[in-house]
Amino acid sequence: MLVTTRGIVLHSLKYSETSIIVRIYTEARGLQSYLFKGIRSPKSKTKAGLFQPLTLLEVVAHLKEKSSLHTSKEVRLCQPYLSIPFDIRKSSVALFINELLYKSIREEETNQELFDYLWRSCLLLDSAEGSLNCFPLVFTAELTHYLGIQPQPGYTEKKTVFNLREGQFQVMIPEADSYILPEHGKMFHSLITTSIAEQSGLHFKPAVRRSLLDSMLLYYQIHIPGFKPMNSHHILHSVLS
Repeated sequence: MLVTTRGIVLHSLKYSETSIIVRIYTEARGLQSYLFKGIRSPKSKTKAGLFQPLTLLEVVAHLKEKSSLHTSKEVRLCQPYLSIPFDIRKSSVALFINELLYKSIREEETNQELFDYLWRSCLLLDSAEGSLNCFPLVFTAELTHYLGIQPQPGYTEKKTVFNLREGQFQVMIPEADSYILPEHGKMFHSLITTSIAEQSGLHFKPAVRRSLLDSMLLYYQIHIPGFKPMNSHHILHSVLS
């Protein structure tokens, strides 16, 4: 069956001397693997550089119902980025988002809301002006809504502790070492109730941003089976500090 779909590149690897396999989160079928034959050949009109992380593509491919690997017939750049490749802050954020998506998305089925959010967020990052300090933090928090693991708001003067395992605010510090410090509770509540389009309105000190992001990544590890530790956020802290 021949299917045309928009997609967001998450990962690519060499398959042979001239071919590559690319993991793409697609609008039509969720997470899919595509074989692009001859891409690495000098004669190929389509270059392997097209498959950089978070590239927005349109793919035409033959889908095999009983196979996890599909063969691409055509591919084109859907919307080129104007600033992400040339701005070290934005490219660092993009690499972080790419790693987060690659390690958290498992769905091989249509999820229009998730796809629209990711597509919109990529374009928002590309067009963003001003501070990006809280962009990765807000994206990480907001993505949980589309993954079905969103933290529950509910901060009060008494409920200042956020329990990462239970996903909610509470009065007492839990026995397990998986909670957000009470002094960061109000800021965490602000974080999980802010949209990606409003991220520039948040202002946290670098140490607080690092602590909250580390806590959010621990939250992912707790609630997503098989979620592996991240690496790119260490570079992110340095670039955005």
